[in-house]
Amino acid sequence: MTIVTQERLSPNFNDRPEPVRIDMLVLHYTGMASTADAVDLLCSPEAKVSAHYVVDEDGQVLRLVPEEKRAWHAGVSSWAGVSDINGHSIGIEIGNGGHDFGTPPFPEAQMKAVETLCREILARHPIPPRHVLGHSDIAPERKSDPGERFDWARLARAGVGVWVEPFPIVEGPSLMPGDRGDTVAELQFRLATYGYGVEVLGVYDAKTEAVVRAFQRHFRPERVDGVADLSTVATLHRLLEAV
Repeated sequence: MTIVTQERLSPNFNDRPEPVRIDMLVLHYTGMASTADAVDLLCSPEAKVSAHYVVDEDGQVLRLVPEEKRAWHAGVSSWAGVSDINGHSIGIEIGNGGHDFGTPPFPEAQMKAVETLCREILARHPIPPRHVLGHSDIAPERKSDPGERFDWARLARAGVGVWVEPFPIVEGPSLMPGDRGDTVAELQFRLATYGYGVEVLGVYDAKTEAVVRAFQRHFRPERVDGVADLSTVATLHRLLEAV
């Protein structure tokens, strides 16, 4: 049994590099007015983008690219030192307008289908929990999907990915753009240790701000501002202890 209900083969794929191990799962939102429009784009030869699966708002799952092939969903990106994310990953597009359309919620039927599809994929491939990612995790300066409204905690409860309870937002010292020093370097080191593509420079630059925003979207969604407050830093510590 599979949750896939339809198949529409996209021309936008190629062979994975050999030898390769599929060890990442990347979740996106479509970010378009309708899922049908997104599917048309993902199947357009001119667009040169695709994903392995699309999950509609009603929970229907469409397969566009076979898992053994390399779909073109990640773009310029990196995780844990790997830059060919497409070669190592399976990509799922989730029908949702995203930030350009008011960050709509993900319906229950859709979340249930995403959960089931992810579990099926994990049963077929040796994907570590910390390699279940959002597009914003692997491309923090370019992307913000699937966004802060996506229920990562639910997936983790189902055995998909990692989640820790975020540390409460409290008053206290924060690190922010322009800051320098060992404390900034320690933050960058911890983010890089988890997998984010940030250099340990001791300078809170624009890349660090983007990575912090991505981390917050995934693991501390209550406030996404790119400022490493006590809650963000403590949540990061909890996450590293959990894995």
